[in-house]
Amino acid sequence: MIRNMDLTALRSFVAVAESGGVTKAAGLLHLTQSAVSMQLKRLEEALGQPLLVRSGRGVRLSLQGEQLLGYGRRILALNDEVWLRMTDAQYEGEVSFGVPGDIVYPHVPSVLKRFAQDFPRVKVHLISSYTAHVKEMLAAGKADLILCTEPGMDDGGETLESVPLIWEGAENGQAWEERPLRLAFEDSCIFRPTAQRALSNAGVEWEMAVTSDSTRTIEASVSADLAVHAALAGTTSRYVEQISHNGALPELPVFNINMYLAKGTQRELAGKLAEYVRLAYGVEG
Repeated sequence: MIRNMDLTALRSFVAVAESGGVTKAAGLLHLTQSAVSMQLKRLEEALGQPLLVRSGRGVRLSLQGEQLLGYGRRILALNDEVWLRMTDAQYEGEVSFGVPGDIVYPHVPSVLKRFAQDFPRVKVHLISSYTAHVKEMLAAGKADLILCTEPGMDDGGETLESVPLIWEGAENGQAWEERPLRLAFEDSCIFRPTAQRALSNAGVEWEMAVTSDSTRTIEASVSADLAVHAALAGTTSRYVEQISHNGALPELPVFNINMYLAKGTQRELAGKLAEYVRLAYGVEG
């Protein structure tokens, strides 16, 4: 006897598998946690297979669940493609999204992927630039939604996360021990004056060894142990590491990751994208 898949339950299962938990999946699907849990139970009962292994730390896929995930993604993608071709999308248009390059990861790729799945007729134009530049674009009406790294927050902003600034250097590097301390920063980096001021206040001699408009150039210089740099904790690239200086360098302040929404004609679409950003950062809307 041929049986039909419950696509609603299947969508909940895929959302749980991709987000890593029932709570996040419920937020993505705009459902209650109990509703998602019931759909997962119904799907397991229909297939007669355990799809998730539940523990005190959350859930993970069983072997059967891993097998279903690939099929589930393909089934839902085909279903969504048919639906979109046969009906009008609820939203369409273009949104300009400005983000400093150092905070594109880890959240922005998953935000863009999920938003594109739910709003396939909305084009998101991602602008990667410095905080000062994306704020200028917002003020000029050239960006609809921006993220910024700032020590405080301007009117109309929303803090998503507060993150400490840390010193970065080469793996097992020695540059941080030299005096004057050699620094490498992008010309417009908002962390540059903060790091310089902290060093001066602590009586640590410093000099600018490398300046550039290119993040790659700064990263290469630091990874080669030619200089040190300051960045937000959690954004360190795989080519450098946080310096364990044991107090030889001054502690740096906390910066906010703030979000600003423009008031232009695309505010509704940008507001939808902002909801996905909040969810990625774990912020209640």
